[in-house]
Amino acid sequence: MSSSELKFLVDVGVSKQVEEYLQEQGYDTKTVRAIDLRMLDQEIICLATTEGRMVITMDKDFGELMYHSAMKHCGVLLLRLEDATGSEKLKVVSDILRNHSDRMKHHFCVFQNNKFRVRRIKR
Repeated sequence: MSSSELKFLVDVGVSKQVEEYLQEQGYDTKTVRAIDLRMLDQEIICLATTEGRMVITMDKDFGELMYHSAMKHCGVLLLRLEDATGSEKLKVVSDILRNHSDRMKHHFCVFQNNKFRVRRIKR
C-alpha cells in the first residue's frame, strides 16, 4: 500500500524519530504530542477514525478498546517494544511498512518478540 493510502495518528511514546520518518516518507501523519498530551485513548481512536487514520501506539490498552468496546476504527499498530530506543522503534516501523503495509488498514496489528501479527476486528 502506498504512502498516499495509509494515514497515521502517532501516540505519545512511540518516538519522535518514527513521527519524522513517516512524514519524510510521505505518509499523512498527525501526532498526539502536537494535539494534546493528555488525550484519552478513546479520544485518540475517535479522532483517528474521523480522519481515516491508523493509530500507532505502545499502549496495550488499545487492544482492550478494540476487542471489548467495539469502537469504530481504521486500525491500530501496537508496538510491544518496552525498552527499545527511538532508533530501534524506527527500524521496526520501517520494516513493517515495507513488508506488511498492504494488509494493515482496518486491522489490529501487533509487533512483539520479533513477530508481526494482523487481526481483523469488527469496526
